[in-house]
Amino acid sequence: MGTRRDDPCGRPTRDASGSGGKGPSRRWKDRTSPSPTLVSRDVGLYVHFPWCVRKCPYCDFNSHPLRGSLREAEYLDALLADLEREHHRFGHSRITTVYFGGGTPSLFSPDAFRALLRDLPDTGEVTLEANPGTIEHGDFNDYRRAGITRVSLGAQSFDAGRLNVLGRIHGTEEIGLAAAEAKAAGISSLNIDLMYALPRQTVAQALDDLAKAIRLEPEHISWYQLTIEPKTEFARRPPAGLPDIDRCGEIEEAGIELLASHGYQRYEVSAFARDGHVCAHNVNYWRFGDYMGIGAGAHGKLTNGAGNVVRTAKASQPRLYLDGGNDRTATVPRDDLPGEFMMNALRLVDGVERELFEVRTALRFDVVEPAVAEMVDWGLMHPDRLALTPQGFRQLNGVVARFLP
Repeated sequence: MGTRRDDPCGRPTRDASGSGGKGPSRRWKDRTSPSPTLVSRDVGLYVHFPWCVRKCPYCDFNSHPLRGSLREAEYLDALLADLEREHHRFGHSRITTVYFGGGTPSLFSPDAFRALLRDLPDTGEVTLEANPGTIEHGDFNDYRRAGITRVSLGAQSFDAGRLNVLGRIHGTEEIGLAAAEAKAAGISSLNIDLMYALPRQTVAQALDDLAKAIRLEPEHISWYQLTIEPKTEFARRPPAGLPDIDRCGEIEEAGIELLASHGYQRYEVSAFARDGHVCAHNVNYWRFGDYMGIGAGAHGKLTNGAGNVVRTAKASQPRLYLDGGNDRTATVPRDDLPGEFMMNALRLVDGVERELFEVRTALRFDVVEPAVAEMVDWGLMHPDRLALTPQGFRQLNGVVARFLP
């Protein structure tokens, strides 16, 4: 899709803690916002590259091991045609952020990204996900010249044994080399993706991983808990020695403290940044903004002129996508909008302004006001903003469950 990366808290469930009491009112026809801003002029663009060298056993993204040669020219043509269709669908919206995700986008040449960015003059932040095992000397210079401003390195661990368990194709030294190359090339913001709660991982080992990432001086660190997702290899054959919930909590608490001591402030469940380096593209997701999605398996979100939120999805199989098949759209039921909004917005440490609920959903705030008031009374939400208290943040799933239909 677009939302990066794994959600360490999982998807909220209806029977999570704090699920008693009344949810949001559903008299929708009487509760629409009188004057919502229905279509945002500023949108994000997510571009999906479905191929990778090898599928990792924990990965539930739309990724396919590369068989034979990379069909770069054919896929680029399909992306450009897809982008033109999305421009038509989104009208006069302006693309302000771009995220190249996968799969492994760094399998593609800088020329491919240059072609995709050529007609996007207003774009600011442009992120490229890169696997340290696919980077060669000089690549980041070419990527920067093509228009890449931000690189996200999929490190995951600095322990060779755990990299092997995770099915990663790179070694520990390649992470440092790739980070140094990105900085030397003048990439303005570097993110390192790192996982914790790995098989047989102690608290000390998890913190050692984090310390090694910090020593590389990235501007941003995405630090998320390994979760066993359905239909993955780990779901079929669970690894032995996964830490229990108490150890996971101990790792998380100590890691947040370590990151803060080095200037990385937590601004979302699994995202930590130094000043001026939050990921603008992902913040748009969490603020329930609109975004185009192009590429095999890409998802998008559009608020149309009638105030309806429409989800788009592209064919996930690369061959079917290349053949031009199977775009799907679905309007989000109004009953689902409060839950979808809160599921995103409450991931942000500072939350969002109350007014944004009406702007993004075209519903009046009194639809959710009873549930919000209840959360405030319980000390889980702030009274003047749609934001969780520290106690509420620890019970994110349960709070969000209060807004589900």
